[in-house]
Amino acid sequence: MSNREYLKYLQPEVLSKLDNLQLIAKFAVEGFIVGLHKSPYHGFSVEFAEHKPYNQGDEVKNIDWKLFAKTDRYYVKEYEEETNLKSYILLDKSGSMNYQSGTISKFQYASYLAASLAYLMLKQQDATSLTLLDNKISTYIPPVAKRSHLDLILKNIHNARCEGETSISPLLHQMAEKINKIGMIILISDLFDDTDEILSALKHFRYLGHEVIVFQVMDKNELEFNFDRQTKFVDLENKNTLTTESQHIRKDYRVSVSNFIEDIKNKCLNNHIDYKFMTTDRTLDLGLVEYLNKRSRMV
Repeated sequence: MSNREYLKYLQPEVLSKLDNLQLIAKFAVEGFIVGLHKSPYHGFSVEFAEHKPYNQGDEVKNIDWKLFAKTDRYYVKEYEEETNLKSYILLDKSGSMNYQSGTISKFQYASYLAASLAYLMLKQQDATSLTLLDNKISTYIPPVAKRSHLDLILKNIHNARCEGETSISPLLHQMAEKINKIGMIILISDLFDDTDEILSALKHFRYLGHEVIVFQVMDKNELEFNFDRQTKFVDLENKNTLTTESQHIRKDYRVSVSNFIEDIKNKCLNNHIDYKFMTTDRTLDLGLVEYLNKRSRMV
């Protein structure tokens, strides 16, 4: 399979035609894994054994005797408490995430990314958690490493609906106090909030010893502002409206958005927080690679 062929499984518009979130995640991750062998990322490992070679000091009771009968070698079963990593996915479902100008909304794209990351994490036997938030924490699923845990995570993502105003920073502080096991924090959001307050909350995680990845998801039209006539804009969170001649404000708008993105990016990178900007028309492998990059530095 060529790079071009596997990339079709990572295109949001292709994934949006599937009506099952688990199938979407499987398509994306399995296509990504195939692509690893034909890309600059081929050095990454995406499989972790469920057994490890027996070493002196390991519990004899944990030896897999059936595997010994097949291989004539001693292997010890690995259990959930020996999982490699605890990962906490924080998914923004505030009203602004419902915006779309193309095939899918920001929240749909963020959902595909979250589902794919959860699928990949659990495939690697990493304990995985999900938090859904808007102006409150509506769902918190503690980290578990069992493959069956994926069903619970995907069900909650599938049933989530965008609502409420964005209020990220106090919720992140709340989560920082709630999470008592050091791991990887993954925030997926458009970050439509005060950047100083967001950074303060992300630094709270870093202070407690967590590694942090931020995926900022936006629609391409939020960057380009391709409206050519008088347009009425409706705030998806508070329903306020504004009618304006779009072409008259396009230049200033683009500068403001560019400054906003650059500000949060620089603040993250200056504080050792991994940052990835993604638009809803880009392939999901960009997010999966970012996760593997971070993970490879932690284990």
